[in-house]
Amino acid sequence: MNCAKNAPTTPQRLSKLSLESRNTFGLPAIAELAYEITDPNQLPSLMAGILKNDSPWRVLGGGSNVVLPNDLSGTTLLMNIAGREIIDRNDQFIKVAVGAGENWHDFVAWTLEKNLPGLENLALIPGTVGAAPIQNIGAYGSDVAEHLAFIEAFDSKEQAFVTLNKADCRFAYRDSHFKQSLGRYIVTKVVFNIAKVWVPRLTYADLAKEFSNNPSPAAKEIFTAVCRIRQSKLPDPKVIGNAGSFFQNPIVDSTFFSDLQLAHPNLVSYPDANGSRKLAAGWLIDQCGFKGYRFGPAGVYDKQALVLVNHGGADARDILSLADLIKQKVLERFGVELQIEPNIL
Repeated sequence: MNCAKNAPTTPQRLSKLSLESRNTFGLPAIAELAYEITDPNQLPSLMAGILKNDSPWRVLGGGSNVVLPNDLSGTTLLMNIAGREIIDRNDQFIKVAVGAGENWHDFVAWTLEKNLPGLENLALIPGTVGAAPIQNIGAYGSDVAEHLAFIEAFDSKEQAFVTLNKADCRFAYRDSHFKQSLGRYIVTKVVFNIAKVWVPRLTYADLAKEFSNNPSPAAKEIFTAVCRIRQSKLPDPKVIGNAGSFFQNPIVDSTFFSDLQLAHPNLVSYPDANGSRKLAAGWLIDQCGFKGYRFGPAGVYDKQALVLVNHGGADARDILSLADLIKQKVLERFGVELQIEPNIL
């Protein structure tokens, strides 16, 4: 994959572009001005003009983790940088470079086709490769951070290309340096370390149950199981608009958890680092009676309370009003403040 920063190219310019088909919620957003970014070389001159005019801007990948307003002023950069290739091998790892615009799930499937297991627990997560480290996506006992080697990005503050290693990214639960510095970096390429020694990861409850009689499944079997489990719990955005899990699982200290568990013996939680506990946000929301709840054209998915959906005709105001109502009720009942997972633009 050639992502060298040499001669600039001209990106396609689009005015008054509908983004309804470019966000998985299916919200009726209109971009005042948009550019299709297919090469990192397009960014320096384009960003120089945007920054000189002090114009608002943002990057949109697969649109799977955003809530878009009806009108997006300024410039929207549509991330479509493609490419995936093996770039290095050593005793421990195989390095794989991937363009930021590549579809995440398709990339995971490709690694298995190339006999590069390790990412199979992250199958079927919607969105692009470039967005994956920003959110530090994770599922079924794995997350992106543990597999990352380094990231190439355009730093709009310095107006230069930079390379950030894993430590630079400051990864945390569904968080990163990129998420904390929104509006600064444009990820152009992600390089992964795929371990040569592969061990199946089956600690997550659903997978442990799935393979209770098969402790040594192949990576493709895990991939297939993860896809099947996700499809049974989460709605297909092509059928009903959604952004997947809408709230983060809150992390609380052991003292608060003990008090909460005394009041709610059936509380669902998981151990977290440093003795704290991760609460199941979906369970908290479900206990407040929101599973299947309708709020005009918006609603809560009837199979998973963690997922907000667009039944048709919803806009950002509908989704966020419903989210505020859920947050209020969970705080009143459990004393826990939920954090929204998607980016609100």
